[in-house]
Amino acid sequence: MRKLSFVAMAIVLMLSIVLAGCGTNNNVANTGNAENTGNAGDKTDPPKDVTIKMFQFKVEIAEQLTKMIDEYESLHPGVTIEVETVGGGADYGAALKAKFNSNDKPDIFNNGGFTDLDLWLEHLEDLSDQPWVENLVDVAKEPMTKDGKLYGQALNLEGYGFIYNKDLFEKAGITEKPTTLEALEAAAVKLQAAGITPFVNGYGEWWVLGNHFVNIPFAQQADADAYIKGLSEGTEKITGNEVFDQWTQLFDLTLKYGNKNPLQTDYNTQVTEFATGKAAMTQQGNWTQVAITETNPEINMGFLPMPINNNAADMDKLPVGVPNNWVVHKNSEVKEEAKAFLNWMVSDKVGQRYITEEFKFIPAFKNIEADEEVLGQLAADIIEYSKAGKTLSWNWFKFPGGEASSNEFGDAMQAYVGQQMTKEQLLESFQKTWDTMSK
Repeated sequence: MRKLSFVAMAIVLMLSIVLAGCGTNNNVANTGNAENTGNAGDKTDPPKDVTIKMFQFKVEIAEQLTKMIDEYESLHPGVTIEVETVGGGADYGAALKAKFNSNDKPDIFNNGGFTDLDLWLEHLEDLSDQPWVENLVDVAKEPMTKDGKLYGQALNLEGYGFIYNKDLFEKAGITEKPTTLEALEAAAVKLQAAGITPFVNGYGEWWVLGNHFVNIPFAQQADADAYIKGLSEGTEKITGNEVFDQWTQLFDLTLKYGNKNPLQTDYNTQVTEFATGKAAMTQQGNWTQVAITETNPEINMGFLPMPINNNAADMDKLPVGVPNNWVVHKNSEVKEEAKAFLNWMVSDKVGQRYITEEFKFIPAFKNIEADEEVLGQLAADIIEYSKAGKTLSWNWFKFPGGEASSNEFGDAMQAYVGQQMTKEQLLESFQKTWDTMSK
């Protein structure tokens, strides 16, 4: 039996406390000002007439984030927050670098931690002394900690897998959740026989492939961290690795029983086609809850694991982790106001309400209560799997080169989908990317 990772164990412990109580989109919002009510986290009013620039990648919360900022500004006269969202199919990392190179440096932006933290460390403010740190769950500290200092505030906790339409499964006569590769193919056959497309694959998005899908064979190693270290040291290989060989079978299964033109299917199309019942399954995470239910409020859905073999005990797990973090530019002229906003967001009841009720986020803070009925069906499944200890680690922020490696992996996988690469060439490409980036 595989050992439970530190991340998984920490998430289980955290959730027991909590439960007690990315198509391309560019959206720029400038919001107005208006009386500070002295809510929690507001010990002193910030100086008047300041503008905080915020650059973030969470497309799915862009509208809700703007509304939250409206409320913050109404409580803090003189403070304006300009938020720009670049996400989905866009390369957030490249866009952020362009911002810094053009001297249009945001005051608040996103960082994934691990190798991404190392890449941006010289620009980041030490947040170790912030009031919210004492409530941050342990699992959310590791990616953003360097030399004993904490540089980021976790957005939330998330999980992903195959989201499935329970009503379409029932229509096809599928009575049990498939948790093995064999059972998943049997379910796909039944769905097809009932005239239902089994999978809608958003393989036009590099991150669906190069982050989330390719994470599975890393996470399913006996010890993911040891395997990743071994790859960089040359003692482990991707080519010839049994877990990667098994994973390609799952890849092939999604293509065999998937939608036509997956390389032309972007995030918005993928989510919309699933929400409208055009397919029974799709690979995505609980961040799609808002978009799916806005399209179809009556949908009955949940999560399936992404199995690569027929060992049900090992396969019946979902990848769960911290998707990203808020960081503050250390040379920002308004960094104190930026830190005040981040503290308000997780310490004040208004900010907390947006996190759970509007963003539908599983909070990464012990002081924020989470109601599964409010968060939605997908978050409820993530919480259930986490409480049972059935989780897998997130590893793409540990890749050498960070997002550059993920992009290379995504490009190779898209070439495989387009039949421009064989399975052997795909894994050889992965190995070459790792070796190059490690140097």
